[in-house]
Amino acid sequence: MIRWFSGLTLNQKLGLLALALGAVAIFARVGPGQTITLNAKELLTSVQRQEDHVTASELAAWVIEGRADYRLVDIREPKAYAEYHIPTAENVPLATLLDGALGRTDKIVLYGDGGIHAAQAWTVLKARGYTHVYTLLEGLDAWKEEVLFPVMPRSPSPEEQARFERAAQVAKSFGGQPRASASPGAEPMPLPTQAAAPAVAAPTLPAGAAGGPKKKREGC
Repeated sequence: MIRWFSGLTLNQKLGLLALALGAVAIFARVGPGQTITLNAKELLTSVQRQEDHVTASELAAWVIEGRADYRLVDIREPKAYAEYHIPTAENVPLATLLDGALGRTDKIVLYGDGGIHAAQAWTVLKARGYTHVYTLLEGLDAWKEEVLFPVMPRSPSPEEQARFERAAQVAKSFGGQPRASASPGAEPMPLPTQAAAPAVAAPTLPAGAAGGPKKKREGC
């Protein structure tokens, strides 16, 4: 184990440390008599291969397509969930994840406001034998930035212009609003008021609107 750890790159060691800290931080929530077992190398390999997450644009496409082969789980408290949640999401607060609402063979996508709590939850569920669990990369922060309120690049190329127009149509499908290039110091736009999940349908998404996962972001 020591030899294996010493052969890791600095980024890999930092990634493993983040996973370990996430697991330690959530141990208090696991409950009396319950334990988790971590296979550090397996978890780290999953992160390195980017098998631990889906991107906001991927998830938007899944929702619009009406896919039913996964469960989107909002791990925030009920009040935050009621104020706004991603369409089709169900609320399973972080402290209740192990109470039986989720099946071990379900395909589960976890999200919170950012990425830290979802990463902690992912670590614990993987350690408890949940085989198909993922996080939404950077959580609602990324959903807001990439899906609800995409920003028009300054002096866009024709390709960038076309990409933005596709993203703008997706944003409107979810009650968002595309923006011009943000001026320095501009206030971020608030999440839409959500009385119910907006209705979305496949025709609102042009070909290539929310393509494959982005590889520029790293981690959870």
